Amino acid sequence: MRYKQGQEIVYPLQGVGQITSIEERVFRSTKLLYYIIYLEVSDMTIMVPVDKADELGIRPIVDRRQANKALKLISEDYEPVPTDWKARYQNNLDLLKKGSVLDIATVVRALYHRSRIKELPILERKLYDSALKLLVDEISFSLQKDKEEVEELVLSKMEVN
Repeated sequence: MRYKQGQEIVYPLQGVGQITSIEERVFRSTKLLYYIIYLEVSDMTIMVPVDKADELGIRPIVDRRQANKALKLISEDYEPVPTDWKARYQNNLDLLKKGSVLDIATVVRALYHRSRIKELPILERKLYDSALKLLVDEISFSLQKDKEEVEELVLSKMEVN
């Protein structure tokens, strides 16, 4: 098993969760091991088969170095994004599904700067809000800082450009 009870992990598109237990359950008359994961951000508990965790993109929270790298990335110059919002939305959704902290930071940066040019369509605005929450959540755990403090830091770094 890759993860232990009590360990904090990242579930793509959901955020940071904690493995509250590892239990054997019967599914279709077969006994399987499950991670029982509590996601604080949505106040939800989910069960993930241990052997499907990697396939679902579950990963450990990034270390301080990676968290700082993500913070640095959001303050760097950004590449212009497609003007077609549907293509942009799909590209950003695909990045979020990958689930790496740098991919999440890339989405936050791109949508933030796009929103300064023109108001985002509702779906993109929701995607931005979700990506920002995911980024703040993971970085706050990684750096052991308050979420409000991290969100202010993220927003101030994007203001630079």
